Amino acid sequence: MKVHPDSLDRYTESHRLPNDYIEYYQANGFVKVPGIVPRVDALRIGERCRAISDEARRTGTAQGGGMQVFTQVVNTWRADEAVREAVFHPNITAVAKQLAGGALRLWHDHILVKEPRNEAATEWHQDQPYWPHANSTRPISCWLALVDVPADRGSMSFIPGVQHRDDIPRQTLTDKRSLFSLAPDLEYLPKVTLPLKAGDCTFHHGRTPHMANANATDDPRVALAIIYIDTVTTYTGADHVVTDGLDLNEGELIAGDLFPEV
Repeated sequence: MKVHPDSLDRYTESHRLPNDYIEYYQANGFVKVPGIVPRVDALRIGERCRAISDEARRTGTAQGGGMQVFTQVVNTWRADEAVREAVFHPNITAVAKQLAGGALRLWHDHILVKEPRNEAATEWHQDQPYWPHANSTRPISCWLALVDVPADRGSMSFIPGVQHRDDIPRQTLTDKRSLFSLAPDLEYLPKVTLPLKAGDCTFHHGRTPHMANANATDDPRVALAIIYIDTVTTYTGADHVVTDGLDLNEGELIAGDLFPEV
């Protein structure tokens, strides 16, 4: 396996990644991109995301907070300019398309906050089994750090090279044995942990197994996940917080103003 390119810090706002990043992503199903957003902007957006998360916790409108793993707020780009700035940031959208290898549309964003001294990890899982999607072979998520995220503050870890495993049923985020009980061979593969500075990000394929550590620090971990999907993705009819209430028909293209091309 190639060495992860943590040292490749020559990425600039040219919107063009060096080929070794792209090759790494294609081989491993994830890659770290340092400084994709200027640090000062990431911290500013992070403050806004923290305020949104706090309000969602106060009003009981957060999704996923009941699991005590993280506070999640979905699709804030529709109402908040700071989140919209990140979701459609030209660096992020350009790199996502380069890594995925073609046109994409937005699936959704979600603010992910792990509170200080939260002992719960987000356990090993794939994302795509949770989504009501068909005809989507290259979904890609950007996980943007909006504060510094060392390993003990809830950083992300990945299992390289198994992003094409589409035979594993949906896993449980709170069960550390869930993925490995369904796919025992994955337990013995190498795992890669990627601490991030504010403004760094990781990209990962929707089938790349990943997890996030518990937050053992005295400060909240604030991140924004932005998920993009193939432009030909269709709806399976399954329940999901993003599509519930939209009156989509099974087999219908997921498109329109709520899922814009990027």
